[in-house]
This record gives sequence, structure tokens and C-alpha cells, in this order.
Amino acid sequence: MKTYLDCIPCFFRQALEGARIIKASPEQQKQIIDGFARKIPGISLEASPPEIARFGYAFLKKISSEGDPYKEIKQKSNRIALRLLGKLRDKVARSRNRLLAALELAIAGNIIDFGVKNHLDVGAELKKILARKNGSVCRKRIFHYPEFRRALKTAEDILYLADNAGEVVFDRVLIEEIRQECPDKNIYYAVKDGPIINDALFEDAYACGIDKSAEVISNGTEAPGTVLDLCSREFRRIYKRCDMVISKGQGNFESLSDERRPIFFLFMVKCPVVAEAAGARMGQIVLLYNLKQRNKRRTSLRT
Repeated sequence: MKTYLDCIPCFFRQALEGARIIKASPEQQKQIIDGFARKIPGISLEASPPEIARFGYAFLKKISSEGDPYKEIKQKSNRIALRLLGKLRDKVARSRNRLLAALELAIAGNIIDFGVKNHLDVGAELKKILARKNGSVCRKRIFHYPEFRRALKTAEDILYLADNAGEVVFDRVLIEEIRQECPDKNIYYAVKDGPIINDALFEDAYACGIDKSAEVISNGTEAPGTVLDLCSREFRRIYKRCDMVISKGQGNFESLSDERRPIFFLFMVKCPVVAEAAGARMGQIVLLYNLKQRNKRRTSLRT
């Protein structure tokens, strides 16, 4: 997905809100905005939004004394989500279709996104998800579940691209259910190589216990997505070898939606630009199967 002009104000909003999270002074906030602004003219809009957004966060990390402005927020998200693990498992266990329920919960967990909504009450949002009775956990329009289930049955190696900390717990529930149905699969869980917004790192994956069900790997980059040109050679090797890719979150959709290979995109629509690109509506959950043989992205992304 290319970057649209509507994305640019969002980049600056994210950088400014991030600066305020780390309690940067007004002078430091302006320094971050000025530095990012100087970068923009030299960047092509053909680049994906995560490719551009990473420059703003690079300035933010220079100001942060911790080097990871969102570290405390991520740890809190992990703790809150882990307290809900038992309830998430119970919700799946009570469902008529366990895999479908785990899949819906994993996507609904994508609400934990500080790149879009920095003042999010994570605990309140997660309780809303669990409070929903039997049936779909959220509004959905594009949901390629039959294709997902068929691909899961035939796949040998699965690559699961992580998104945010805390959300990892929801991913864990889905991967556990995949393991329950298909215990012979090789599953890789790819996190970012360094701090970027509240995206999951190795420490978050292990804190949330996902290493018990999948092999945790790094994608080798700090971009808020999976920008293959920036990823490590080892990660790209695994990416090419795996016959099923599960891509979590908007950032991964933005950076991989033009890839000419089958990918399952799982995310909640929180941005009007992404909504248009995916053919969905704000607030909906999406399970979109990206077909390798597509010719025109607009027709293939719609259902």
C-alpha cells in the first residue's frame, strides 16, 4: 500500500503524541517535528506508510532517555492482557467453532494500538470484547474464514507476523487453538528487532508466553510493519519458505498488501485510508486473503 497525502498529518500527530508521552519539553517536541518535516520532501509517496513513519519515531527515540518511549505502556498492556488469558480461553472453549472464535478474538485484540490512539484505555477496551455474548466478537465485512481453514490444513510452515504488545496474548490463544487442531505445524512468530511505538519485541513475546506454542524470531527491522527490503536476510528466507503467512495489524497490511503471494491479513480497521484500501469500514474486523494471482488490487481486495 502506498502512502497517501492524508497519511502525512497522521505521521506528525503520532510523533507529537509520542513526544508528550515521554514528557518532552515544548522545545524538544518542536525539534522532533522540525526534524521529521525536513525528511518528508525527500520521501516518495510510493513508499508504504510504515517506511515513512519510522523516521518520525527515530527522532522520538533520540529524545527518550530510555530508548524505548513506549516500554512502560507495553509492559502494562502485557499485564492487563495476561490477566484476561483464562477468560479468553474460556470464551473459545464455550464456542461451537473454537478456531473461528480464537481467530475473531485475535483480530479484536488488534484494538491495542497506540500508533492510532495514544490515549487508549486498554483494560476497558478488552473488557468490552469479552463482554460480548455468543456470536461474532465484533462487526465484520471481509472475513475469508473458509480459505483460512483450508490453508491451515495443508500448510506445513506458518509465519505469524506480530503487531502490538499485549495483543500477543490474543495471538497466543489463536496459535494454541491452531496447535490443538494441527499439532504438526511449524509456527514462527515474528516480532520487531527494536523499539517502535508499542510493537511487540522479544521481551513482550516471552512475557506473554507465546514461546510455548511458537518459535519466536525477529524480522530484523524497527519499522512499524514488515518492510521486506529492510528485514534481515534470515527473516526473508523464512518468509519465502513458509507456505502460510498470517499478518497481524494495520502496519503489516500497509507494508505487505502489494506483495504477490498469498497472505492472510488480520486487523481491525482504525484508519479511513486503510478502510478504503481494504474495502472495509471503520471499526470492522478483517480477515482478508491476499491472492498471489491478483491483477488489480482494488477488485481483489473487495468481497
